[in-house]
Amino acid sequence: MAGALDVLRRHRRTLYGFTLGVSALTAVLGCAIVAGGFAATWDTFEGVRDYADFNIANEDSYVAYADGSMPPLLRAGAVVSFLLLVLALLVVSVLHAAYAVADSHARRGGGPLAVRELWRRIRRRLPAALMVNALAGLVVGAMAMAGLVLWDLVDRGRVPGVEPTPLHGTATPQYTLVGWMLPIAVCCLGPLMYFRLSGATAETVVERRSPFVALYRSWVLTRRARWRTLGMGTAVTAAAVLVFWVGRYAAAPLAHFAGLGMLWLSDDNVWITGVLVEILPTAVALLLLPPVIMPVVCAVFARLHGDLRAREEATPPGGAVDH
Repeated sequence: MAGALDVLRRHRRTLYGFTLGVSALTAVLGCAIVAGGFAATWDTFEGVRDYADFNIANEDSYVAYADGSMPPLLRAGAVVSFLLLVLALLVVSVLHAAYAVADSHARRGGGPLAVRELWRRIRRRLPAALMVNALAGLVVGAMAMAGLVLWDLVDRGRVPGVEPTPLHGTATPQYTLVGWMLPIAVCCLGPLMYFRLSGATAETVVERRSPFVALYRSWVLTRRARWRTLGMGTAVTAAAVLVFWVGRYAAAPLAHFAGLGMLWLSDDNVWITGVLVEILPTAVALLLLPPVIMPVVCAVFARLHGDLRAREEATPPGGAVDH
């Protein structure tokens, strides 16, 4: 941690300038994607309001989105979510690559590093960095999906010998173990796998290895320091989660003013306003992550990779391995 903070201090103008530039571009593109989603579903939300107003005027009961408007909203939401995931992948890859280059530059005793030079060094390796982070994301996503699928199967009574707990009932040991503890344990494998693969971006950018080789090399390097990797990864992940929740809480008052603006813009359409108010705090919190906590996260993983590389080079063949 001290080494990572030292690199941040020595190259703070370059690294924070680069990070702020990436964060600003991310905010613009993210807002454009979300705005495009609202624009694409504007007529659908108008239809939802007309349907609800018609039933209310006739004193009939109604269910929101019961007129067949949910499928197009779900499709638009899926497209927006996919584009935001691609944007997040790009941001994470660029920042991890930049901090890996800066850490390597500092280890070699390099002098001041300009933003333009930093970008020049990572630009040619950016496709490989994107591939590495996409593969790591697929691994994490597979672990999370496996846990969710297992939980869903248990909850629907599809697992032999495990009965779902009735409402307000006392959970059986089998349901507690297979329906809750096991899915949580499977989901937790995702972050653990990501920590083990955390050095792959630095491997592919600094050492110029192919994405698959970089992932393998990261696995080998972190195997020599499992507990250190787990501890550092858990610490920075906890810091990121804390920043996210604090940002989400701090952004909650903005939802009120954004909702007033959307009501004015949509002529008091409470349905589209409700969606905006619901997603705004989360969106703001996510946009705060790159400039607030990502410098520390990226610097720590870059320093960890450099330390493990240096230890590997200094360890003779057949030397002791630190678990």
